[in-house]
Amino acid sequence: MSHIRSFRASALALAVLGALVAGQAGATGFQLREQSVKNLGKSNAGSIVGKDASNVSLNPAAMTNLDKNTFQADITVIDLTADFTGSGRVLGSPAAPLSGGNGGDPGDPTVVPNMAAVFPLHGALEGMTIGASVGAPFGLKTEYEPGWVGRYRALTSDVKVVDLTLSVAFKATDGVSIGAGLIYERADVTLSKAIDFGTAICAASNPANCFNPAYPFKPQQLDGAFEVSGSDSALGYVIGAQVAPNDKLAIGFSHRSEIKHDLKGTLDFQNVPAILGADPRFKDGDGGARLVTPAVTTLSVKYGFTDTFRVLADYQETGWSSLKDVTIKRDTGTVVGSEPFEWDDTKFISIGAEFDISDAFTLRGGVAQDESPTNDSHRTPRLPDADRMLYSIGATWNMSESMSIDAAFQRINIDNPTINLPVDAAAGNTSTLVGEFDGHANLFGLSMQYRF
Repeated sequence: MSHIRSFRASALALAVLGALVAGQAGATGFQLREQSVKNLGKSNAGSIVGKDASNVSLNPAAMTNLDKNTFQADITVIDLTADFTGSGRVLGSPAAPLSGGNGGDPGDPTVVPNMAAVFPLHGALEGMTIGASVGAPFGLKTEYEPGWVGRYRALTSDVKVVDLTLSVAFKATDGVSIGAGLIYERADVTLSKAIDFGTAICAASNPANCFNPAYPFKPQQLDGAFEVSGSDSALGYVIGAQVAPNDKLAIGFSHRSEIKHDLKGTLDFQNVPAILGADPRFKDGDGGARLVTPAVTTLSVKYGFTDTFRVLADYQETGWSSLKDVTIKRDTGTVVGSEPFEWDDTKFISIGAEFDISDAFTLRGGVAQDESPTNDSHRTPRLPDADRMLYSIGATWNMSESMSIDAAFQRINIDNPTINLPVDAAAGNTSTLVGEFDGHANLFGLSMQYRF
């Protein structure tokens, strides 16, 4: 029964771990950069120095670029396509392949909404600006077909992170602004995967039992499943500065803090075999884990070569190394399991341009390179992530002095991520999974900005 105990302990660990590695297409890791459709149209180049209400959460100092009360609503649809080609082996045996298909397309279209409002103050508070925003800086939902070959590694991953940000900015001089914001962040996570109880039982005493026709418990014949869900709220901050020495040049800097969540939730086992039905380790219960949304540091530059043509660039670092491992505990404080994570910090570089065709219309475009925090040793199908290139176009229509509409399209080409997961009985993984994903994403954005 020692093997079963080890298998059970890691089940919860892997379930919650999946919450942290549920990737999406908008950015590497589980980061979402789609707070602004205008930024989407230029691959986030110059993302924190524009006249955009999204600066409430991206760079509070740049809220001073808006000289009127401004309300902005952005909607981005992320359409991810990912196809898996590969196979798995029970206990690594060439003679015991896993059944199942390629999982279908796990990335159903996902809507990412964001809203922000900015209010320049007057009178005795002239030079100060306040703002509020609600947005989703992290998260995604992926879902594989129930019987796919990688079902023991991942089925459904639903991660929602929503931020409420309250910010204030102060214009120190005509060319220098500083700002800060308080972030209230809510994280909700639901994960599921299949469990090969058959292999866990037959391998508990002797792995050879799994290949003995006379043994009553066989691989892939006693599949169960579990679902884990958890949530938490926590606080963080964002600070920023902007320097604009003249009408041509603007430089912005911002730093968003990491935010630590202590997820509290429940574990629900399904289809537990009768032989294990009385085992308290397989009973539904409460558990938790630490989830860290990483720190993000951004540097933006904008330079206007003419009154109508501007070149922009961004450099961003995301502190994914804060996710080195995950330790799972029961509500009693008992450690259930620990799993290595081993993500690396990443860099994002973009360059773009804007051209004012007229007072009414602006065209923009951009290209970017985005590093993945994952590596070949630890990559899982919950995050079939790899380095990627981004290509964007967008436009603004100034309908009137008060109203403008933005639209954007972005294509993301993802380097083919490989999966090479070995048997690790101590971590509850009783089969291999080897293969490759072929994926890309299309993003469509629409935004409205109203000034009054």
